[in-house]
Amino acid sequence: MAASELDAVVLVPGANFRFLTGGVFPLRERPTLLVVTADGDAFAIVPGLEEPSWQKLSIEADVALWTDAEGYGPAFRRMFAGDWSGRRVGVEGQLMRAFELMALEACVPGAAVIDAHEEISTIRLAKDPDEIAALRRAIALTEAALAETIRHVRVDMSEREIQTRLLMESMATGSEGLAFPPTVAGGPNSAMSHAKAGDYRLQRGDVLLFDFGLAWEGYRADITRTFFVGDAAAADLDLYRVVQEANELGRRSARPGLAAGTLDEIVTGFLKGSAYADQVRHRTGHGLGLEIHEDPYIQRGVARALQAGNVFTIEPGLYMPHRIGIRIEDDMLVTESGAESLTSFPRDPVVLG
Repeated sequence: MAASELDAVVLVPGANFRFLTGGVFPLRERPTLLVVTADGDAFAIVPGLEEPSWQKLSIEADVALWTDAEGYGPAFRRMFAGDWSGRRVGVEGQLMRAFELMALEACVPGAAVIDAHEEISTIRLAKDPDEIAALRRAIALTEAALAETIRHVRVDMSEREIQTRLLMESMATGSEGLAFPPTVAGGPNSAMSHAKAGDYRLQRGDVLLFDFGLAWEGYRADITRTFFVGDAAAADLDLYRVVQEANELGRRSARPGLAAGTLDEIVTGFLKGSAYADQVRHRTGHGLGLEIHEDPYIQRGVARALQAGNVFTIEPGLYMPHRIGIRIEDDMLVTESGAESLTSFPRDPVVLG
């Protein structure tokens, strides 16, 4: 809290809430809030039906329970009683809903309520050994499901059929479930960064792009691989190899002390210097952990230096609208001396079917 001189932070269920408490609560119409002050005091607003789940957390906090019959207003007024004038209250601007913010502001007149999402989330920047172990497990299960899925890919299969197979193989791993809705995109649909599986049927010479991940103990894998189906045209292989080289360059360049923005400049600069400069569409990567997208963002202009324990993606891509898209994504861990790819799935061109 020191950087923004905050007097308190207010958390709603999500990654930061889970990291601090171990609790997983639904982010629905019933507000659940945890407030931590600069003095180390904590209090919470909890729906009565969640009381048993809250008690399992063994958190030392003053708790205001509320029921559907009375509404959450009295609980807010009780917890935020007193004079908040001139105090600074940080909230998670990317997560707190408008009705929660309005209820909070009504109870702290004179206080400055500010978006401190980025500062709050720094508590999760450097992963500890247990977090890294969970990520390794999530990644291993993801790679196992992908390896089994591609064994069944054939010309004339639809994206939807392939996605069904992917989901079946994912369930068979025993993971916690999907880390995010997967992308299974064939042929021209591969040029859409986050395409959804549909009725398109694979043709000989198409590419097939998978972007998906599984979760373990809340931690999420995020892997992209692009395959050829039946055959691979020389021009498409050339496009693939440029992306592959950019991915390798990013993995080789990552190290502690390097600014996240500089890593993006290295990778994106390589792509921009190729014959496919016009096909670059996005940044190099993003942080990975309890959220599928979190700090550190591997993006130009980000001055934050990488540090040991950071986990993020390297995912260069090139996209020719209405024809083809190639992306290769790996999950990286910054170590004391360099970086390690947590993903090991082959990156060389593969023809399926």
